Amino acid sequence: MAFIANTPDDVRVMLAAIGLDSLDQLFDMIPPEYRLQRPLEIPEALCELELTTRLGSLLDQNEGADKRVCFLGGGSYDHFIPAVVDNLSARGEFYTAYTPYQPEASQGTLQATFEYQTLVTQLTGMDVSNASLYDGGSAVTEAVLMALTVSQRHGRVVIAGSVHPEYRQILATYLANLDPELVTVPTPGGRLQVEDLDQAVNEQTAAVVIQYPNFFGQLEEIEAIVERVHAKGALAIVSVDPISLGLLRRPDTYGADIVVAEGQGLGNPMAYGGPYLGMMACREAYVRKMPGRIVGQTTDRNGKRCWVLTLQTREQHIRREKATSNICTNQGLLALRSSIYLAAVGPSGLRKAAELSTRKAHYAAEQLAQVAGLSVAFDGPFFKEFVIRSEKDPVRILEHVGRLGYHGGIALGRWDSHLKDKILIAVTEKRTKAEIDGLVSAYAKAIEAV
Repeated sequence: MAFIANTPDDVRVMLAAIGLDSLDQLFDMIPPEYRLQRPLEIPEALCELELTTRLGSLLDQNEGADKRVCFLGGGSYDHFIPAVVDNLSARGEFYTAYTPYQPEASQGTLQATFEYQTLVTQLTGMDVSNASLYDGGSAVTEAVLMALTVSQRHGRVVIAGSVHPEYRQILATYLANLDPELVTVPTPGGRLQVEDLDQAVNEQTAAVVIQYPNFFGQLEEIEAIVERVHAKGALAIVSVDPISLGLLRRPDTYGADIVVAEGQGLGNPMAYGGPYLGMMACREAYVRKMPGRIVGQTTDRNGKRCWVLTLQTREQHIRREKATSNICTNQGLLALRSSIYLAAVGPSGLRKAAELSTRKAHYAAEQLAQVAGLSVAFDGPFFKEFVIRSEKDPVRILEHVGRLGYHGGIALGRWDSHLKDKILIAVTEKRTKAEIDGLVSAYAKAIEAV
């Protein structure tokens, strides 16, 4: 049950209703010798993150609790979720609403969605956002299909090897029986080389997909890449980490045409891998080719502000041959949670989360690099994720680290044999110095034991 605070006026009214003058009178039946006669030794106030961590450590003393500290990443992150997100999103009006099939009767849902779209455009700097998509991986594919329609080029789609491997797999599945050739540009050094991109992009290329920060946490030479893409007349699709936008430049400043993201980190739990939230924003010129739905603001016949489904270009609403997508849900509850998160933390809170994640990730990388048998795999700046190289089998190392109390990272060999000696590690603002030092100690012990 949620705690409901009572104001002094509330207390006074309730006491008057039962004929009492003070709260102390409620305890008259307790003999004085049994009443607390000393002051409560309450420690100094903590911020919400510190308090949540403290209570979590107490809960972990329960038998059977999974006490492992999370350093997993690769698209799913253990970011802090303010309590207000759970509290507001769990209201029945939001939790039971599914989708506005009768828009005029769903004003609350439409308003919440409109505010989500507004927040996404403010976050990315793009002109327009849709009402969200399934997840980050399918959002990449939807953006490519949209780019094919916008550019009217159907010869080639280029994607960097530093894009999440599962995003690339989804895209390959969609394009397998379509005309465009899918070309993946290898990134053995952890980042896309502009010279390699030049060789892959031709005059029939509809779009180039880049991830920034990329799957390895590295920061690509994004401005130079987008410039080369536009020079060939192709569209630049950029998959971003929304938390990073608290610290890094917004996509509009370096010329992105379509921006997509996995919105899980914005107030949504890791939840064993889903459901998640796909975000999409683009230039206004492309809005009619955008998949899914877009909520707009207008006025009713009485001149009052209201909301409508401005665009609904999916198969359920218009003729199939004119539909831009068959997206059947916009993950409305998860989009709502993201809206509440962004409104609660604000620009300064988002920046702090990004800065803390970055600093703590760099500290972790520096400490792990000092462990014999480990090294940082890639040079260059990175955000909250980094890759380490292990001289011993990463799978066995991670199993041992897990027994010592840590979800220590992801063995990258599961996707690419060329990465079989590498581990991806993510560090968010939730991780403490003690937890990072504990992870480093666990890796040192694992290296010795394996």
